[in-house]
Parts: sequence; C-alpha cells; structure tokens
Amino acid sequence: MSGQVEGLVAIVTGGASGIGAAIARRLHEEGAQVAVLDRDPSGADERFAAFTADVSDRASVDAAVAGVAERFGRIDVVINNAGIGAQGDVTANDDDEWARVLSINVTGIARVTSAALPWLRRSPAAAVCNTASIASTTGLPQRALYSASKGAVSALTRAMAAHHPREGIRGSAGHPRTPAPPRGGGRAGPAAGP
Repeated sequence: MSGQVEGLVAIVTGGASGIGAAIARRLHEEGAQVAVLDRDPSGADERFAAFTADVSDRASVDAAVAGVAERFGRIDVVINNAGIGAQGDVTANDDDEWARVLSINVTGIARVTSAALPWLRRSPAAAVCNTASIASTTGLPQRALYSASKGAVSALTRAMAAHHPREGIRGSAGHPRTPAPPRGGGRAGPAAGP
C-alpha cells in the first residue's frame, strides 16, 4: 500500500477497536487522514477524527459522513468494516436477530457507501473496501446467519466492483478469518468479529 493513500481521506466504520482500529492505524501510517465512524468512538486513536455513527440507522450514517466531508472537504476511501457476529444453526436466531445482523453487516455497507458516493465520485483515487469473511465462501458449523450475511457482503462487493469503476471508484473486499464458535455452539453473540 506504500504511497497509495498519501494525502487521501479515509473513512473506517467500526474503526474504534479490533480489525477496524488496525486498518485505521495502517492507513494513517501510510499517510491518509482517517475518520473513524463507530457506535462508540471514544476508544478511537486520538490521531483520528472520530464520529458517532450507527450503520443500522441511515440518519446517523448521513450525519457522520456529512461531518467527515465538512471537516476534510473530501472523501476518497471508504472501509466498510462495522459488523456483528451470530452463532448457531438456522434454528438458533429469531427473525429480529436476522434483521439486525443483516441490517448492520450488509445494509450498513450500502448506507455508508451511498452517503459517501457524491464525494467518492469527485475523488481522483476513490476506493471502497468491504470486510467480508472467510465464512462467505467456506461452510462453517454454527455460523448460519453470520455466513449468510458475509456471503451477501461478498455478492454486494462484486456488484459494486462491476458498476462503480465507470465512475472512477474501485471496489474490493477483504476476507479475514472468522473465530471459531465456542464448543457446543450457542446463540448469537454480541460481536464475533468480521
């Protein structure tokens, strides 16, 4: 990545902790100006601009992205990393949990990218990268809902990568390894990671 993000403004959702925080640090080390969007940005590195945003809420996302644009005057890179985990087979999660996980892990990507698109279209080096998971391509036990959500992220990313290059916006996805569920399975956890 050396030199590729120098001087660019990058948004990282879920960037106050975990994989998102590591991504934000790396972008900063490579010369990007970083804006972290997180439900609780209090843990974000003080070198980054931090904005409160819940990716499951369009108004919250729109306000945070507008805040980034106002502060920096541009948005060049969006890293859609915010996500939550879920454990269990297809019987383990009720309809409300399915809706919640899909809203955060999948529709959240659409919300953030949609809000940032007007700025990305103006950038000479625009890129969107979505955090998928190895669970999107490999069958994992006790990960039905989570795998379905990350499979949707992979499909959404392919659609974005096919459409947005005509606007000068590259699309890609990362596929980190998913932690194994505890022995014996279990219900949805608060955040099993991307």
